[in-house]
Amino acid sequence: MSMQERDPKLENGPEPTADSDDPSAFLGEITGQVVTVKLNTGIVFTGNLNSVDGYMNIALEGCREYVDGNYRGSLGDTFIRGNNVEYVSRGKSEHLRG
Repeated sequence: MSMQERDPKLENGPEPTADSDDPSAFLGEITGQVVTVKLNTGIVFTGNLNSVDGYMNIALEGCREYVDGNYRGSLGDTFIRGNNVEYVSRGKSEHLRG
C-alpha cells in the first residue's frame, strides 16, 4: 500500500475501546454506573460514578465505605483524589460485606 492509499484513520492507531489499554475509554463507558474504587491504603468505596478527570480524580454519588471488607458507613457524595486510587472496577465487589 502506498502512502497515498493509507487509511488516515489508522495513522495514530485504532480508536480506543473499553477493551484497550486506555483507561479513559473504560471510565467514560462506566460513568453513571455503580463502581468499586480501592485506595492505596486498602479502603474500598462503592457508589455511582459521577465523573473522572485526567488526573483520575473521582466523584462518587451514594458512596459507601468498606474497611477490611466490612461496611463502615455511608458517605453520600464523595470526591477521591486520583493519586490515592489503586483501581476502579465496574459494579460492587462480591468480597464486600454489608
